Amino acid sequence: MISRKAVSMMLAASLVLAACGKNDGSASSNTSSNNTTTSTAPPTTGTTNNSGSLYNVPGQESLGVSDVQTIIAQAVAEAKAQGKPGVIAVVDRVGNVLAVYTMAGAPANTRLRDAPVPANDTGLEGAVVPAAAAAISKAITGAYLSSGGNAFSTRTASEIVQQHFPPATFTSGLESGPLFGVQFSQLPCSDLSSRFVAAGGASAFIGPKRAPLGLAADPGGFPLYKNSVLVGGVGVMADGDYGFDTDITDIDYDIDEQIAWAATNNYAAPSTITADKIAIDGTSLRYSDATNSTIKSTPAQAPAFSTAAGVGSLTPVTGYFAGAVIAGQIYGSEASGIRKASTAEFNNVDGFILTNGSGANRYPATGGSDGADIGAANALTAGEVSAVLQQAFIIMGRARAAIRQPLNSRAQVTTSVVDTRGKILGLARAPDAPVFGIDVSLQKARTAAFFSNKNAAGDLNGDPDGDVKTYIPAARTFLNNPTAFTGATAFSSRAIGNLSQPFFPSGTDANPNGPFSEPIAKWSPLSTGLQLSLVASNLLQHVGYVSGTAATDTPQRCTALPDAAAGQNRLQNGMQIFSGGVPIYRGNILVGAVGTSGDGIDQDDMTSFLGLYYGGQAVGGIGEAATGVRADQVVIQVNGNSVRLRYVNCPFAPFLDTSDQNVCDGK
Repeated sequence: MISRKAVSMMLAASLVLAACGKNDGSASSNTSSNNTTTSTAPPTTGTTNNSGSLYNVPGQESLGVSDVQTIIAQAVAEAKAQGKPGVIAVVDRVGNVLAVYTMAGAPANTRLRDAPVPANDTGLEGAVVPAAAAAISKAITGAYLSSGGNAFSTRTASEIVQQHFPPATFTSGLESGPLFGVQFSQLPCSDLSSRFVAAGGASAFIGPKRAPLGLAADPGGFPLYKNSVLVGGVGVMADGDYGFDTDITDIDYDIDEQIAWAATNNYAAPSTITADKIAIDGTSLRYSDATNSTIKSTPAQAPAFSTAAGVGSLTPVTGYFAGAVIAGQIYGSEASGIRKASTAEFNNVDGFILTNGSGANRYPATGGSDGADIGAANALTAGEVSAVLQQAFIIMGRARAAIRQPLNSRAQVTTSVVDTRGKILGLARAPDAPVFGIDVSLQKARTAAFFSNKNAAGDLNGDPDGDVKTYIPAARTFLNNPTAFTGATAFSSRAIGNLSQPFFPSGTDANPNGPFSEPIAKWSPLSTGLQLSLVASNLLQHVGYVSGTAATDTPQRCTALPDAAAGQNRLQNGMQIFSGGVPIYRGNILVGAVGTSGDGIDQDDMTSFLGLYYGGQAVGGIGEAATGVRADQVVIQVNGNSVRLRYVNCPFAPFLDTSDQNVCDGK
């Protein structure tokens, strides 16, 4: 990892979240190679969804300037009552920063929590970062993880990103959290995320925007709703500690969370969709330890924002906020950067796409750019990309959601397709899919394509960071395969996640770490292994830029891997280590990958896997990796036991329109 000395000298950070379900290597996983039963094939055209809309479009609501001012005023009143001045950030649903307010006496900086034994700090632990960056990341987390069917807070995030789920003193031996690794998404270096444009113009407000520290697991971030429609998020940083809750069995009194809770008065999530109404693997999620009875102020009686002179002031934040309160964008509008697709853009009545703010689809289905690498005749065509996206959309529309209320809602996700160079070839999403899934679906696709590529080992060994160079030798030793990661095995993002656990397999606490992870003595959500090592220099540069200690921002290019094409590496927005990404093959030739994110991770796996399977059937010529080369054929000896990697894990009986059970078997 980064040296502790380097972290101490430079400002940096990134933290938590993306989709739920199991991500370990347990024997119960239902892999695609376990061909015990077959299921009825879904339609191979768009008729299931195109005959009529299956989804409601979110209401046309947004935060106005007066709304933002009220939210800040309520937070300020609670902070004064607590005697703990803080920094308050408000964002809209696509991540535009609408205000950052710093109270007099609030800490200018915050510290990323140390490891349990501070001497073991190896990643970003212990780094000091701007408090405003932490508050913005919390606000974005609340907005991005939520939807019209689920409301997740940063406390929810904390529960689902740690080495055991749920995190508690008695859960040793349970697998890792369902969002394990998602802290390193929405990165400030991402080539997908739009950046703040102070001068305005058509592209000024398009989303999704980046988060300065990634997604946060530190309590104190909530989504904001207006007339029951998700419109943004609020984040607070007052206590100087940016961490996570390692034990959910008790009730915490977190100052940041108390202040943020007060801020949501009249903008709170509907109680029917908060995280505590949603269970994952039989465990109810956590939403808030703050309540109306624990806060010390009466938010409805908070002094008006206009009377706050002397209490604090709006604070410009380099790269995020110009210093004056602005109104949020209406999600679904052209200006928001995410809107309903026309029939020409995506042939499904419910399809949503990303837009450039001037009417153009940012990622229309297009052919692969890698013909010189794999042969021009092998590169994906625009028609093939479209077929995979269309079929994935149909699978999503049939699937029962895992993290939405009411029960038996349909899943809503984002799906991305890339070529072997990591170029984005197409992207489509459901109307109310959580925004975080956009960046994560792309990370998953790129991860599957990267590690299945014959160039994976060479690219990692070509990274100038000495730490990155250590992972391929470690992985080859671990796998007992001196030529691993040279294209002989098809790796899904689930399989790479197996190799990125601090215990292998996940939950087997007596076992050593996977080769892409730090050992548990040095592991934390801020010190993970290869996933962080690849982007650490980007994070350090960006937080230095926000704080004013670095003259230039990180480029829109995560990692220092060698170029696959001019200005393009294969992991341009970082790697991801949980389920939902699978490679695409033409015969035995890798031609790209598909990634899905936004619901349960088993639902994500299924959407990508079956979307590819039926998309390939519809057009011919492309499809899944041959069963004999999939990662679930790799068996590893660990402490005298044989452990098989996973490839995909599809939900049992997942569809709302059929009783089919093992829907991925035999494919």
